[in-house]
Amino acid sequence: MNQTLADDPLGDFERRSITLHGETKGVYVAGTGPAVIVMAEMPGISPHVARFSRWVRDAGFTVYMPSLFGRDGAFPSAEEGAAVLQRACVSAEFRAFAANASSPVTRWLRALASLAHEQCGGPGVGAIGMCFTGNFALSMMLEPSMLAPVLCQPSLPLNNPGAIQIAPEELAHVKERLEREDLTVLGYRFAGDRFCTAQRFAAYREALGDRFVAKVLPDEAANPNPPPFFKHVVNSPHSVVTAHLIDAAGAPTLAARDEILSFFARRLAS
Repeated sequence: MNQTLADDPLGDFERRSITLHGETKGVYVAGTGPAVIVMAEMPGISPHVARFSRWVRDAGFTVYMPSLFGRDGAFPSAEEGAAVLQRACVSAEFRAFAANASSPVTRWLRALASLAHEQCGGPGVGAIGMCFTGNFALSMMLEPSMLAPVLCQPSLPLNNPGAIQIAPEELAHVKERLEREDLTVLGYRFAGDRFCTAQRFAAYREALGDRFVAKVLPDEAANPNPPPFFKHVVNSPHSVVTAHLIDAAGAPTLAARDEILSFFARRLAS
């Protein structure tokens, strides 16, 4: 069920080298229309992440999918995935264990949002982060063009299940902007996710109030046969719109995907 065993060559995306703030990253781009930045979950741009990006593209958006860690297009094996996770946890770009502090990579991602808006036009930009990148779309709200942030199973900081990862002064700016511009932040998690807990969503709700719209799916809605990294390393329902999504009519995960696409359409419509 929903299993993709091979690597994804990503041949229908254009890989661009984009330099921002003096740092160059590969970004996979496809589609037309307003920009949506899709930030991969651990352990990288898997076939399931690419599938989600194609859904976004086919819904009428230009997808920007930055390569932040891992081997692009790789099927998530347990061994390779665990090694990528270990490297990311000690990388200077991410603060995997820091509460009340934003990961440095979010500065680059905000610049990417600004560039994508300049290139694609429209009212603004959407973004979705997942797992390790799950909270990044919130920090990206410091970029004025960001209008549609989605947080899927935000998992940082790894060592504090009731904390969120954003600097307090940044959080204050984001909350003020959400109120001023009447914007909302969507959040998704499975009820039994051991990396994105009920305490974490409670912390987002405390920080953002009604501007944080939480969606919690039952564990039985998760694909029971995800790739090995998710089965053996993550070892709980986790990836709402990728590895644990069930692509079948009536599935709650498919409904979550459609909600997200509709959110992008509402916010980014000209």
